[in-house]
Amino acid sequence: MSLIKVDVVSAEQSLFEGEAKFVALPGEAGELGVLPGHTPLITRIRPGTLKIVMPDDSEETIFVAGGLLEIQPNHVTVLSDTAIRAADLDEAKAEEARRQAEESLRNAKDKADIAVVQAELEMLAAQALAARKLRGVSRRGMN
Repeated sequence: MSLIKVDVVSAEQSLFEGEAKFVALPGEAGELGVLPGHTPLITRIRPGTLKIVMPDDSEETIFVAGGLLEIQPNHVTVLSDTAIRAADLDEAKAEEARRQAEESLRNAKDKADIAVVQAELEMLAAQALAARKLRGVSRRGMN
């Protein structure tokens, strides 16, 4: 079985380092799937869910708030300002932060402030969506 080395790093810590069969994540132009032997690529990623399929077919899920992706034929590196393990996602906190960011957007005066808050809103909306999806998956798995 052919595997690919995967590193997921945030500004605060390394969240994952190991081998995988497959990696999927939100690229700037759409969903990206990476298998061993993939063509080299460097691209930006959007906020969303990174899925790592392990050699035993279990999955590791990490929320990434955007960042950079580097793919080499046998190595994937994900660099994200913020990355959160799926188990640590909190939908209520993300929704509250989104409400606060929307209030900031209403009070923003210049274009630079508006752009910063809009980027934060996009990230928080993706985080809340990821938490909702993962909560739904875990509930279905319990039944």
